[in-house]
Amino acid sequence: MPYVKGSLRLKNHVVMAPMTRSRALNNLPNEWMATYYKQRSGAGLIVTEGTSPSPEGLGYPRIPGIFSEAQVEGWKAVTKGVHEGGSRIFLQLMHTGRIAHVANLPEGYQPVGLSSSKAVGEIFTDSAGMQDYSTPVALDEQGLTRVISDFVQAAQNAIRAGFDGVELHGANGYLLEQSLNPHVNNRTDNYGGSIRNRSRLTLEIAEKIADAIGPEKVGLRISPYSTLSDMPAYEEEEVHQTYAYLSEELNRLGIAYIHISDSPSIPRKTHQAIRSVFSNTLIYCNGLTAETAEAKLQAGSADLVAFGRSFLANPDFMRRIEKNAPLNEVDYQTLYTQGMSGYTDYPVLEELSQLV
Repeated sequence: MPYVKGSLRLKNHVVMAPMTRSRALNNLPNEWMATYYKQRSGAGLIVTEGTSPSPEGLGYPRIPGIFSEAQVEGWKAVTKGVHEGGSRIFLQLMHTGRIAHVANLPEGYQPVGLSSSKAVGEIFTDSAGMQDYSTPVALDEQGLTRVISDFVQAAQNAIRAGFDGVELHGANGYLLEQSLNPHVNNRTDNYGGSIRNRSRLTLEIAEKIADAIGPEKVGLRISPYSTLSDMPAYEEEEVHQTYAYLSEELNRLGIAYIHISDSPSIPRKTHQAIRSVFSNTLIYCNGLTAETAEAKLQAGSADLVAFGRSFLANPDFMRRIEKNAPLNEVDYQTLYTQGMSGYTDYPVLEELSQLV
């Protein structure tokens, strides 16, 4: 059944969630990626893997960017294939901030953050294996202005590459969520301190991108109460107020959607607050089955439902839902490896029937 709300017009209510796959050799989109996304164009909307708006945001090995002409050209094959499959596709803009290692960045660049607070934990590098996170360079206000400009240019590049819009990655402990967290963002200027100030970076980026490409082409992913990527927990009511304020301001901007990375740690009142102040599309993701997703849609708590690893292992996920067919299992050994194995070679129903 099609979904229409505002200018968001999709062939169904299902979204393929963004998933890091680490196949962008030299940070360039390639033919493997074009095949991978086209295979999964049964989804009404595809949100790509996290894609950096600048060289300093490439915290992981082999993630794509959208800051060079070669990257723009590479993405054109991806968007063309998805559109041929009848789907729409948004590019997820992900600046990893302090969740990075200098070995994963181009020469001359260093990880940056709202502060110089180093994340606790390790990250994989192709050159040296697992390494502790690098200590980020704290951005001054001039640096933050540059980051905002990088995001806007990246969004414009995405539209030139044929994307229908962009999703800002404000979840999972990356730069935009780092800016919201008072234990990571200890700034004393206009970008730190109060909820309003800590929300400023995300909202300024969203507003300037909306001005550049249109608010109907902008979404934001959030993960309230998450502690992923060394996000220290903070007072529950302050978390609640942060996301209620953010959602209300995003509604004022008129962006297309908010994409919520759901978890049991999010209290009901926060879900209700977001729904009550944000009038455009709400997407819910994480741990959904076909049955629980349908229940969310019927209850009206979600407008669209997103699936991650179900699409990863099942290029024909929508067809399997329709036929109530069993799903392929995820090969966890090949999630982030180089090559097509465990990427574009998952079998579809027709191939399985030929093997019987």
